[in-house]
Amino acid sequence: MTTGVFISFEGIDGAGKSTHIAALAAVLREQGRDVTLTREPGGTPLAEKIRELALNEAMDPLAEALLMFAARRDHLQQVIEPALAAGQVVLCDRFTDATFAYQGEGRGFDKAVLGQLEQWVQARPEGGIRQPDLTLLFDLAPEIAAGRLSGSRVPDKFESQPVEFFRKVAAGYDLRARQDPARFARIAADRPKEAVWQDVLAAVRRKAWLA
Repeated sequence: MTTGVFISFEGIDGAGKSTHIAALAAVLREQGRDVTLTREPGGTPLAEKIRELALNEAMDPLAEALLMFAARRDHLQQVIEPALAAGQVVLCDRFTDATFAYQGEGRGFDKAVLGQLEQWVQARPEGGIRQPDLTLLFDLAPEIAAGRLSGSRVPDKFESQPVEFFRKVAAGYDLRARQDPARFARIAADRPKEAVWQDVLAAVRRKAWLA
């Protein structure tokens, strides 16, 4: 594997993706790959500032969506595209699927507008738009996720939403996965951590990106 590879990790808050993204980065590095481990919103100095606003300040859904895509544009230009061009593996904790799930379904924002922003922000010079080569979707019932988050840290404005909000977000992820099944690998996240980890490894091995 000498070309760049882009893998995103998706799921509602509390699904456990952050634990496994770090573990996958370690395994890939052990096998000699250069890995960029990053997140959205965030990943650059500018995008991290936008993250603080988007996750903690009250705003209407359009302002929230515009901030997410502004951060994404800088992230793509400054981190993701250069890393892929250098042949690295990019592991990203959330990408555009999260915007469709959280702002589109969770907030009820117009998904046609999100689709237009996606086309503009993720446009590639050679045509088409930048999407992950593989998206690992951690499926977990919102009620279980809420229990995992309870008391673990001070919640941001998304984490503090009621369970019904996360039911909508989970439905948004399900819709994105059904629209692009070849890109998504669903991971049942309601099992012991080792079982989840084995499914993560299997999904990456199926793409021949791990020995």
